[in-house]
Amino acid sequence: MTTEQRQKTMFIGVDVHKDTHTAVGVSPFGEKLFEITVGNYKKDFENLTEKVELMKGSLSPYFGLEDCHGYGERLAGYLVEAYPVIHVPSIMVDRLRQNATHPEKSDSLDALGVAKVMMQSIDTLPIYTISEESKRAKQIKELSMDREYLVEERTRLKNQAHTLLYRIYNTEYQERFKDPFSLKALRYWSLARPAGDPFLLKAMKRKVRRLVAIHTEVTDLEKDMELMLTEGKYTIQTASGCGLVIASMIIGEIGDIARFHSPGALAKYAGCAPRECSSGKTKRYRKTRSGNRRLNCAFHRMALSQISRMGNDKARVYFKRKMSEGKSKSQALVCLRRQMVNIVWMMLKHKTIYRNA
Repeated sequence: MTTEQRQKTMFIGVDVHKDTHTAVGVSPFGEKLFEITVGNYKKDFENLTEKVELMKGSLSPYFGLEDCHGYGERLAGYLVEAYPVIHVPSIMVDRLRQNATHPEKSDSLDALGVAKVMMQSIDTLPIYTISEESKRAKQIKELSMDREYLVEERTRLKNQAHTLLYRIYNTEYQERFKDPFSLKALRYWSLARPAGDPFLLKAMKRKVRRLVAIHTEVTDLEKDMELMLTEGKYTIQTASGCGLVIASMIIGEIGDIARFHSPGALAKYAGCAPRECSSGKTKRYRKTRSGNRRLNCAFHRMALSQISRMGNDKARVYFKRKMSEGKSKSQALVCLRRQMVNIVWMMLKHKTIYRNA
């Protein structure tokens, strides 16, 4: 945005909540023009736009929301049809508040902070868009996170069931089945009638019933994920080290690949690009802890799979070459992870199948 365009822009920051949203309009020179609090229904959104149209004069309104995908999704979806909508990370608003002389917090101040961040950094903030690609990616993300929560619950239940089975059967329960939590084993435990404490037996059967239910739910979610990937014509699941689960994590966190103009932009978003930390004649780079940590984790798992025994020969050669250059194993893995970002960006951008050549 040029200086001339900024001088003709009204920056409207919105602090979103579950039931109400507070909007503050600011002139291009930082003057507060209006403040309004509205509900979370269409008629309330119409009141907001009427207020904006009344106050804008010759200025072009730009809306900024801290949350476009949670409590602010309904508002963002309404506004984007008529106005540019910018996603403003809450951490940037928090930094602005912490640097203030009196770092006070309220809905009004938060909305004003969103508007001020837009004024300073509008060229670097992502524009909120609604496309079929982003809608499908959002659905895949919800399926992926549901599966993740169930897997975490299953792990806790297995740990509890291990203790109960040990108290009922001693170490003998480990000898009956190679996997004491396979479906065959779970059915056996649910029908077993060993002598002993009846309360322990009831507790164990409750855990077993829930484990069977989780197995069914996880299977259904994976079928839905596979269907969504097929309907979206995604191809990254064809890459070695990127199965159904990791592919769904990556697609769900990236959303519409059109948001990222290059692999480097995606790498920065995922926290896979090293941060420069140079001074004088010393040039050095450090691993960053910022970025989307869930996406970073998916790329990390993908890179680990690439250098595993069943992985990719070319990836192992690249990994060993980086180590021969003097890098440690973790540094070489970071380099490989960055290469995975390039591959995924190209595959999502051009819908190409992975070729190990």
